Amino acid sequence: MTRGEVGFQAPRGQFEISKVAIIDLGIGNLFSITCALKKIGLEAEVTSSKQSLPDVDAVVLPGVGNFKEGSWNLRLLKPKIAQLVKSGIPLFGICLGMQLLFEDSEEGPGKGLSLLEGKVLRLPQQVKTPHMGWNTLKTVKSCELLDGISENAYFYFVHSYYASPTDGDVVVAETDYGLNFASVVASKNIYGAQFHPEKSGEPGKQILRSFVKIVKR
Repeated sequence: MTRGEVGFQAPRGQFEISKVAIIDLGIGNLFSITCALKKIGLEAEVTSSKQSLPDVDAVVLPGVGNFKEGSWNLRLLKPKIAQLVKSGIPLFGICLGMQLLFEDSEEGPGKGLSLLEGKVLRLPQQVKTPHMGWNTLKTVKSCELLDGISENAYFYFVHSYYASPTDGDVVVAETDYGLNFASVVASKNIYGAQFHPEKSGEPGKQILRSFVKIVKR
């Protein structure tokens, strides 16, 4: 099995099936993350940003692309997402989805979900953008999302901007690329990863397994 392949199958009966809504912002291929979540015991249902969110056990907000377009496409779901998060439903933002957890971005106009305080900044000029390829995490705070992840594990990144939280206490892991940026964040039932776990081989599958445990606890 090579990096990026999805091959983990939860043993039958190990988990009760929980339902997760994957929000389609219309700017990314959701096939990989949908398949990955289904194979680890979640009933994954893609929900258009123009639809109302159903009652679910978790929400996954993936995305590749522009913050302005993402925030615009997300605007109709913001109240429902805020309501679900307030009720304790786990929310996992991936790549652009993690950036949309914050308030705004240097990439362009538009407002994020503002579930976490801070803004999204451009990576330094001295590094090649986008930051594309494999890189490691440096854990700065214990978090169940990173259970079983070693310091030398590699994850797959594709981004030109990074989240800069106002409250450093939400930063769980950092990655070095011209500077140390927040690559994993967590606050109560809100989680975010700047990399793509569904494209990150075995370490990425372990992240998703940990998210399943969070959803089912």
